[in-house]
Amino acid sequence: MVIAPARIGMHLEDVDTPALVVDLDALESNIGRMAKAVDHAVRLRPHAKSHKCAEIARRQIAAGAVGVCSQKVSEAEALVAGGVADVLVTNEIVGARKVERLARLAREAKVGVLADDAGNVAELDAAARAERVRLDVLIEIDVGAHRCGIEPGAPALALAKAIAGCRNLRFAGLHAYHGAAQHVRSASERAAAIAAAAEKARMTKALIEREGLACETITGAGTGTFLLESGSRVFNEIQPGSYVFMDADYNRNAWETGWPRFEQSLFVLATVMSVPASDRAVVDAGLKASSVDSGMPLVHERPGVEYAKASDEHGVLKIAPSAKAPKLGEKLLLIPGHCDPTVNLYDWFVCVRKGRVEALWPVTARGALY
Repeated sequence: MVIAPARIGMHLEDVDTPALVVDLDALESNIGRMAKAVDHAVRLRPHAKSHKCAEIARRQIAAGAVGVCSQKVSEAEALVAGGVADVLVTNEIVGARKVERLARLAREAKVGVLADDAGNVAELDAAARAERVRLDVLIEIDVGAHRCGIEPGAPALALAKAIAGCRNLRFAGLHAYHGAAQHVRSASERAAAIAAAAEKARMTKALIEREGLACETITGAGTGTFLLESGSRVFNEIQPGSYVFMDADYNRNAWETGWPRFEQSLFVLATVMSVPASDRAVVDAGLKASSVDSGMPLVHERPGVEYAKASDEHGVLKIAPSAKAPKLGEKLLLIPGHCDPTVNLYDWFVCVRKGRVEALWPVTARGALY
């Protein structure tokens, strides 16, 4: 049995730790700001891999999103079971069992998926035929991230023709996500990267349409670049995800004037479990409590206190001589280096407003990796 770390009505300082805490005022503000920032000609499809939570997905849709993205079939299954009716799986799904589950899910909700290989397209078509459904398939093109994705231009055209020739698939457009651009610190360098990505998508769309195929959707974008894609007149759908929470990595970006500022709404609450020296303290939140792939967490609103080192269950704080030293048993808020993998470490969001627990939301798709 999974025991929640808090009860509704509890003060924040009484929450058991480590706990994943969401500031509801900041979260709601972020959802509203993104909804207002999106051009009316561009659809908003937030990426749910950041929060893995059906409650947050439903709130995003209520604010105007057309649906959400997921990264794995099991993630999509959890979201659909939680009441989300439109999910685009922004990944290649390979392997008989996964493809069968994806097709089966299309009986319950509107489901789309990516492809960059003709063999995988045939596999998707066979599974959709067996389930008597029709799957939307978008071609992932490599616009600069050099991860998944077929080359833009003629290779993408050939794959579009293959999809269009399948009775149980519908060619739905192009996926042109430049993930590598999201954390480029310089605003001008991010703009240049997205301009190049948009041109590759525009050229590929034009080539496909000259062959008589409709290319309905050009989708992509993230929290670091979404206004660039939405302003390109190429993309008509964007997929930012981390904006609901933010993290230490995104907060290092330089933002252009006029961009909406999203608030830090996600924290890891930790307890000081040891103060063995005047320049060192230890919290109970280590590698199993916060992802460090994008750097160590930051200690929120405690100048001179640095989260310096993590092991499995310990986080070592370095304390400057001029800093207010944490006391044994004190609760501290940490800003995760990377929100997405940090969320996947927890079963619950402890939702707080003005210092009190207002709600407990399950991390619906925690561990949904397959």
